[in-house]
Amino acid sequence: DSCGIDAAIELKTNNELFQIAEHTQNSLLMHNVIINQMYVHCYFREYLPVTDLAEKYQMSTRAKRVLDFYFVFFEGISALCLARDTKQDKWRKIGEKNVNSMTQLLEYSTWNFENKLDLLQAELHYLNNHHNMAELSYQASIVSARKHRFYHEEALACELYGIYLVENKMIAKGLEQLQNAREKYVKWGATKKADGVKDFMDLANQTANYLRKASR
Repeated sequence: DSCGIDAAIELKTNNELFQIAEHTQNSLLMHNVIINQMYVHCYFREYLPVTDLAEKYQMSTRAKRVLDFYFVFFEGISALCLARDTKQDKWRKIGEKNVNSMTQLLEYSTWNFENKLDLLQAELHYLNNHHNMAELSYQASIVSARKHRFYHEEALACELYGIYLVENKMIAKGLEQLQNAREKYVKWGATKKADGVKDFMDLANQTANYLRKASR
């Protein structure tokens, strides 16, 4: 190095950073580590770990931080999906709480929060079997995320909309949305996530083909 500076950086895993935050009682580091973990788990549809992390953070601090809206968003998406999958009322209550919280945040910034609220509302409408409203909300979230250049959140909205369509037997339309999501994840650089979407698309295709053969 021409400046005589040792630029070597020791990289830490999320778990190591979490342990450091706990040991040093560094609430800011803890906040950032938990957000990062929630981010990854939510995008990979690992919803129970998201809710566990949200509860852990809420128990560890009462301080308000700028990025707290991510807790609202990721916990809300996760809780509403869990409510639909498990039929447990506790997840519905958490999801509805986060929809209300995001609605309040929208008053401060349409740019930052509109697409997130639309996606939370889409999942709540799906949970309530309000299918027309669910579709409209998924579509609104995609449009808003694209307009405000949140391309990774546009990808997430396309993916969840695609899953909704596949689960409600609109396979071709769902696969189109999933392909949109996959392309946007690749553009974002999230190739592992894009591969996961491709695996889901392959499974949906196989299931659709099996059902067509079985109905003959």
